[in-house]
Amino acid sequence: MKRKHLYFVLYAIATFLISIRLCDYAIENAAKGKTFSNVNDIKKNRVGLVLGTSKKLTTGQPNPYYTNRINATVELFKAGKIDYVLVSGDNGTEYYNEPSTIKKNLVENGIPEEKIFLDFAGFRTLDSMVRAREIFGLDSVTVISQKFHNERAIYLAKKKGLTAIGYDAKAVGGSKGIKMKVRESLARVKVFIDLLFNTQPKFLGEKIEII
Repeated sequence: MKRKHLYFVLYAIATFLISIRLCDYAIENAAKGKTFSNVNDIKKNRVGLVLGTSKKLTTGQPNPYYTNRINATVELFKAGKIDYVLVSGDNGTEYYNEPSTIKKNLVENGIPEEKIFLDFAGFRTLDSMVRAREIFGLDSVTVISQKFHNERAIYLAKKKGLTAIGYDAKAVGGSKGIKMKVRESLARVKVFIDLLFNTQPKFLGEKIEII
C-alpha cells in the first residue's frame, strides 16, 4: 500500500473514532441527571414509555434486555410513578409483534390491560419519540429501557420537543453487553445523521389520546 493511501486509511479511521466519541459525549451530557435506577428517586410522570425489543434471542433463549424492561415497567407502575404504559415497538410482520407480546407480559405481572396503550409503529427509537408527541399527544414521558438506550431516547426526545426522563432497566453484562455497546456506538452516530437529514418516522397516522 502506498504511503498516501495508508495515511488516508489512518485518517479515516481516526475521524470515525473521534466522531463516535463526540456523539457519545453529546448524548451522555444531554441525559446527565435525567436517568434513574432507583424507583424512589424518580419523579412521577403520567405515562411510562417502554421501548420494545424481541422476547427471545436468535438462539431461542430468553432475551435479558426484554425481561429486565418488563420488570422495570412493573416496578415503576406498582410504585405509583406512572399511571399508564405506552408500549412502542416493531410490528413489522404477522409473526413479529413486540407491543402485543410486551402487553401480554405486563398484564401477567399485574398491570391492568386498560392502563396499557400500544404503538405498533415504533420501528426505531426516533419513531417512538416523535410518535409519543405527535400521535399520543404527550409533552413529557418516562422512558423505560437500559441506561444506554434511555440516554439516546432522551436526546432524541429533546430534539423533537418532548421532555423525557429515563428509568433504567437492569443492565446486561458479558458478551451480550459488549455486542450491545458496539451497536449502541453506531446507533448514536446514526442519531446525528438522522437529525442532519431530518429523517421522519416511517408512519404517523391518526392521533390516539391516552385517557
